[in-house]
Amino acid sequence: MRRLKVSIESFPIAGKFTISRGSRTEARVVVAAIEQGAIAGRGECVPYARYGETVDGVAAQIEALGDAVSLGASRTDLLTFLPPGAARNALDCALWDLEAKLAGQRAWTLAGLAEPRGVITAYTLSLDTPEAMEAAARKAAGRPLLKVKLGAAGDPERIAAVRRGAPQSRLIADANEGWEESSLEVNFAACHAAGVELIEQPLPADKDGALDNLGAARRGIIVCADESLHTAADISAVAQLYQAVNIKLDKAGGLTAALELLAEARRQGLAVMAGCMVGTSLAMAPALLIASGANFADLDGPLLLARDREPGLVYKGSEIQPFGPELWG
Repeated sequence: MRRLKVSIESFPIAGKFTISRGSRTEARVVVAAIEQGAIAGRGECVPYARYGETVDGVAAQIEALGDAVSLGASRTDLLTFLPPGAARNALDCALWDLEAKLAGQRAWTLAGLAEPRGVITAYTLSLDTPEAMEAAARKAAGRPLLKVKLGAAGDPERIAAVRRGAPQSRLIADANEGWEESSLEVNFAACHAAGVELIEQPLPADKDGALDNLGAARRGIIVCADESLHTAADISAVAQLYQAVNIKLDKAGGLTAALELLAEARRQGLAVMAGCMVGTSLAMAPALLIASGANFADLDGPLLLARDREPGLVYKGSEIQPFGPELWG
């Protein structure tokens, strides 16, 4: 017999984390633990208000499946029991972890994947004034890949300031739906001048049709769908407008759905970013199975926290080291 436990935990963010929608000083996560005898599998999710989720609401969604879990509900069952989102992610990852521990194998072996090796993650610079972002970039200039949060008036000045602060780092940018069609060309031109390789979700998801008119103004920059894409069912639509997709387990609703999304993105010739919400190492570990097959990895959640869980991932600079089963999987 399996038993489900749900907990809500808080981890302070180092300083604050700011995007176009606002700022946070802590990461509140929901953890699902599925116990079978003396063995427990864990999964962590980060509810996101952008998708109508709350911490309490997601915890309640998970708890409501207690009976189904005790009766042996599978990862496949979850695809019908819950919609894509944070609740399904926590349960799905907990089941992967439990199955791996019961089988005495690593999760990637069960998934038919190669063992994850060291992965270079982007390091995020929060949205701020150009002066503050230049200072932050200068402090992080030794990191090989920086992710720059944009999405407000004055973004050309911000990206130029970051480039001054980190002249050698590769840059990607994330507007978090904060741009308007009228600002696309000037913002893309500024990103091109700064050597930005990829821009995530420049327009609101319900207005991204304007990307079809971007044409030469894209200047060779990869445009990546984030809020416009959740599961494999969305790929055909976004492939008409984007050249890459950001796969996040909290959006897809778990590793099971994320692996399907990765396969479909590859089939349709799209580049892939393995992304995350601001969570702990428990949330990043299963996402590393996606990152191993991705073009870009943005799994720096624990680097943004003042305190991670123990045991946690080990970051050697921006390189995430292989992890043991005591963390996950």
